[in-house]
Amino acid sequence: MTNAISRIPAGGGEAAGGGRVSDRVTDRILARIASGEWAPGQRLPGERKLAEDMGVSRVSVRAALQALKTQGFVDAVQGGGTRVVSDAACMDPSLVELVRVNRDNLADLAEIRGILERWAVRRAAVHATPEHLAELDEIMAATEADVTRGKHKTENDIRFHLAIAKASGSGIYMHVMGMFRSILEQMLDYHRYELFARPEDDRTIVAHHGAIVAAIRARDPEAAAAAMKAHLGWVVDRYRAEQARQTAG
Repeated sequence: MTNAISRIPAGGGEAAGGGRVSDRVTDRILARIASGEWAPGQRLPGERKLAEDMGVSRVSVRAALQALKTQGFVDAVQGGGTRVVSDAACMDPSLVELVRVNRDNLADLAEIRGILERWAVRRAAVHATPEHLAELDEIMAATEADVTRGKHKTENDIRFHLAIAKASGSGIYMHVMGMFRSILEQMLDYHRYELFARPEDDRTIVAHHGAIVAAIRARDPEAAAAAMKAHLGWVVDRYRAEQARQTAG
């Protein structure tokens, strides 16, 4: 991943070929989003900064951003600016509704997460930077502090899984997780306040997360995947046990 933006040749000149220049600007911005350099929800640099970095006019940058807004990749920030789209409005609303009306569907979603997150954590073990590892360490410290105080912090769980998404270096996976964030919040609220509400559950989750981070730090993709499988397998087992209990009752 690189922070540099290649300067875009003017070709026939912006006056004669402004549309072509703005198309190239669109592609360049989209490439940075796809690479994961700009994450879901992240604010983009201003028009002037983008124009300077790319060696084009603000008119071309403005046209490119408008095209990306139309395509649904970015949206306007209140008060000015642009950010990468990151909310459940991108998702089929029927999926949100399925989860809302029937918690049994969360078990299926947990199984699907198990497949996706094992893939992501393997990549994270290869691609994680020192900054990614520092973020995971900070989240672990915050989680452990909350557990010590007897608090349940869903936000720390969300941050943990999104940090792994960032460490994977996959823009596609980051956007998938960004789109699923609303459902992930519902799922983890249910985990922390109902399904896994006991202090021993808190300690188990901290231990699972710690094993995942240790494997990422050791650059061991298979160990990381095994740790994630153990964590989310434990979650699915509890879901299925709760379903069986409710059916028997």
